[in-house]
Amino acid sequence: MKDIISRHKSGEHIGICSVCSAHPLVIEAALRFDLSTNNKVLIEATSNQVNQFGGYTGMQPADFRDFVYNIARTVGFPAEHIILGGDHLGPNCWQDEPAAVAMEKSVDLIKAYVAAGF
Repeated sequence: MKDIISRHKSGEHIGICSVCSAHPLVIEAALRFDLSTNNKVLIEATSNQVNQFGGYTGMQPADFRDFVYNIARTVGFPAEHIILGGDHLGPNCWQDEPAAVAMEKSVDLIKAYVAAGF
């Protein structure tokens, strides 16, 4: 990402395909978009979609990573060109809980994302 930012700041017209979705067809489309290039693709999951309790997809961060990499393998997209990201990794999911509890869950959430390679 730093290389892309640096090149962009130097005046190069460069960007990155970035999607925030857990839908397999969206992920596949994003990977196919840059399949014939040497570009990286950023795929993000939100804390509602993917968290340490499974989120609404039923996936924890490591599950989502494997899910994305399996799609990449199917379409022939190189895993080393995938950047995994997390969106809204704060206490958003736990707004109805006491602040201290929500923040503790947020810390655990971020740890799970990092441990999974995001």
